[in-house]
Amino acid sequence: MALTGGIGAGKSAALTYFAELGYPVVDSDAVARAVVAPGTAGLAAVAAAFGPGAMRDDGSLDRAALGRTVFNDPEARRRLEAITHPLIQAESRRLADLARAQDAPAIVVDIPLLVETGQADDFDLVLAVAAPEELRLARLAQRGLTPDQAKARLAAQVTDTERAAAAQVVLDGSGTVAALRQQIDRLAPLLTRDASGGRGRVA
Repeated sequence: MALTGGIGAGKSAALTYFAELGYPVVDSDAVARAVVAPGTAGLAAVAAAFGPGAMRDDGSLDRAALGRTVFNDPEARRRLEAITHPLIQAESRRLADLARAQDAPAIVVDIPLLVETGQADDFDLVLAVAAPEELRLARLAQRGLTPDQAKARLAAQVTDTERAAAAQVVLDGSGTVAALRQQIDRLAPLLTRDASGGRGRVA
């Protein structure tokens, strides 16, 4: 199953809980870092596309500098995505296949840009975590992003409405982590059958 949600909505908290419950998870943040780690073809491609300003002195990717570039320039963001998205998708599929080979009853694949990359139909079950924009902006401010940086990141993603249209279940991420976990606890029946036929909200 796929887990998606906009930045600041609570998706990471949901993914953490699925892992604590024993589900194999494919963490998009970890995958995204792995495909541009030092020595990878992904990093070489990013360096060639964005130059030394995207690199640290030690040869690793300067994610903060690259972020400032791509979130203020849609064309630059598209160039980066053209490099990284195929790598991330391939590695995520590889990790999911490894978990599937171990007969895991359900695998949670974290895909923030599920709708944007057209992957929703690849999964029997799509879970979307949603929260109001004002709350998400406040959470991003707590992470140290400026209002302009936070708004740029939200603008780079589809809306919660568009994500909900692609999901069978929408989790409310506007409350506490405990409340989000309670919603996930009630998902157990969905995780043991094909839930692609219905759409709903777990409250």
